[in-house]
Amino acid sequence: MVKRSLYQRLRSNAQVRTGLFALGILLMIAAPLLGPLPGPGFIILFPAGLMLALQNSEWAKRVYVRFKRRHPRYAGWTDRLMRRTSAARRRERDALEAADGETPEKPPR
Repeated sequence: MVKRSLYQRLRSNAQVRTGLFALGILLMIAAPLLGPLPGPGFIILFPAGLMLALQNSEWAKRVYVRFKRRHPRYAGWTDRLMRRTSAARRRERDALEAADGETPEKPPR
């Protein structure tokens, strides 16, 4: 049997998940405030907050999926900033299809 990490065990508690979600929201709120300061504050805080919010809230996941469908260009930026593996696979697949001379098929909406 595989032993779960401390973070995984703590996340099974509803109160801890709520606290992590709130921390994620606070990080996303703080990111634009720190944006004008020198350094990479926004680029670090916003994706970290978004990841915490998405990992700990089903509501946040639904809102993010709707955002990605409406604004695929901006969603690509956020996926890249969060270093999402699914986005990396998608970019790699699209690059292979483009190299083969095929145009990637977009699913109908």
